[in-house]
Amino acid sequence: MKITPFEFNLFGELTYVMWDETTAQAAIIDPGMSNPSEEKQLASFIADNHLSVKYMLFTHLHIDHTFGSEFVRNTYGVGVTAHEADLPLGLARDNQARMFRLRVGSLPPLTIDNKVNHADELKLGSEKIIVIHVPGHSKGSVAYYCPQLGFVVTGDALFRGSIGRTDLPGGNHSELIRSISDRLLTLPESTIVYPGHGPSTTIGYESRMNPYI
Repeated sequence: MKITPFEFNLFGELTYVMWDETTAQAAIIDPGMSNPSEEKQLASFIADNHLSVKYMLFTHLHIDHTFGSEFVRNTYGVGVTAHEADLPLGLARDNQARMFRLRVGSLPPLTIDNKVNHADELKLGSEKIIVIHVPGHSKGSVAYYCPQLGFVVTGDALFRGSIGRTDLPGGNHSELIRSISDRLLTLPESTIVYPGHGPSTTIGYESRMNPYI
């Protein structure tokens, strides 16, 4: 399994392409492309590596992580995979845009085609992806853990030296701390953390050094 990040949109959101080298099956995680140039960058990478997109996965449905969802759906014919507790965020993308004073035109509601829950398992070729529900940044926040490869994509739950904000709709600080402590910091210390913004880190580093936990 390989994973490559792309930094998109004015929020500096990280979109990940994860793929199985044997089958070339791929997952796009949190497509945040907000303009044709960013869409071309992602599409060129997928074409150049001869990947077949199997999943469009979301760690959560805040607007910066969903800008490119229509492009992925229309280009690769895959639906939205997310936790159903974030459906209200997906349906209210226009409200989210107004809250951040964004001039992005009309954003259609985002519905969930494939619902995931805690401990569900997805497959890319022979590689396993485990869903970890980590509410707190949003009610439906999830992480995607690849135990064989030793990495986890955490969205906006856990960052290097920080945690996700909890002042947005659906946020809950104590719930986020509990999610991180019980469901992320219990992973092996060597596990690489790929967050929704900023540099990667490890579970061990965050266990010892993160001042918010």
